[in-house]
Amino acid sequence: MKRLVIDTRVVKNNLQTIKKRVGGVPIYAVLTADARGAGFLQMAELLHASGLTRFAVSEPGEAQALRKAGLVEEEILMLRSTANRSELEELMDLGVVCSIGSPEAGMALNALAEGRSTVAEAHVQVDMGTGYGGLVSSEPDKILSMFQNLQNVAISGIYTHFQPVSSRKKAEAQLAEFSALVQSIQRAGFETGTVHAAGSYSTLHYDFSHLGAVRVGSALLGRCRKAKEGGLQQVGFCEATIEDIRWLPAGHTVGYDAPVRLKRPIRAATLAVGYQNGLGVTAARPSSFLELLRRWRGKDKPAARIGNQRVKIIGQVGAMETLIDVTGLKCSPGDLVQLELDPLYAKGMSKVYR
Repeated sequence: MKRLVIDTRVVKNNLQTIKKRVGGVPIYAVLTADARGAGFLQMAELLHASGLTRFAVSEPGEAQALRKAGLVEEEILMLRSTANRSELEELMDLGVVCSIGSPEAGMALNALAEGRSTVAEAHVQVDMGTGYGGLVSSEPDKILSMFQNLQNVAISGIYTHFQPVSSRKKAEAQLAEFSALVQSIQRAGFETGTVHAAGSYSTLHYDFSHLGAVRVGSALLGRCRKAKEGGLQQVGFCEATIEDIRWLPAGHTVGYDAPVRLKRPIRAATLAVGYQNGLGVTAARPSSFLELLRRWRGKDKPAARIGNQRVKIIGQVGAMETLIDVTGLKCSPGDLVQLELDPLYAKGMSKVYR
């Protein structure tokens, strides 16, 4: 047995920590990628029960699931700009705030709303250099034209996403450029609505980026890259049962690509979970040569515990199995083992909220 466990108390703690960090600034809970693997609807319902009323998605189906789950009055922001008519129709039917990231998307949304004799709501998306979506910041006339020409679109916000930066000076420069753009629109006589730029990283690192709202996803799970945690805790872990226990003699090898030769007899417990399930998988880049060396040597392994006792993983994490050293420990098949696991990479296991 293996399952991904989401500790609801930890999620609530992380949310309260973020609320304190941003003061009274509204928070959009970003639920993309199945809430980073933590379970889309379960996470949304937990956050809603904890007081959040703004959510951000990347697919119409996600918005539909939220509405069906009873979140009928809450604001849902579509973070992906689209000019696809069928997607726009579905988003309008659901009362979703669309994103306008190109003149084509703006005109498509405006035409659809005009044909329905109604007004669609949208935020203007600005590309500050990532290239992934939005009206290019170096073409302010095109951005202003969205406010000038879309008569059937109520623009209730404008937002961007900073390029990943570790320099406060660079972050301040990007924010200054974005703020100047917003001010130029306001000077032209248009309301810009909610202005937001900070994702999880900026929310945790740069107080000056909070503006009119923040968008957090990975921070809720305590897994923001290079975050100054400040009270955040990692949310998800894998819970697996010991399937079998046996003695391995000194000199025996463990592993495939880089087998480890045992220096002493070991009482080894087998867990039916491996890297195919996401155990030991990470997308984070090594922050130092020492960390890179640790990974190459297989020293940087996920933590494993039986109760309050930390246990060592023997060799590398396997494809479908992992061995732990239980020499001297009182345990038997069926006992539970907790393993560090990023929910984003969890595969082939059920999700449990508790």
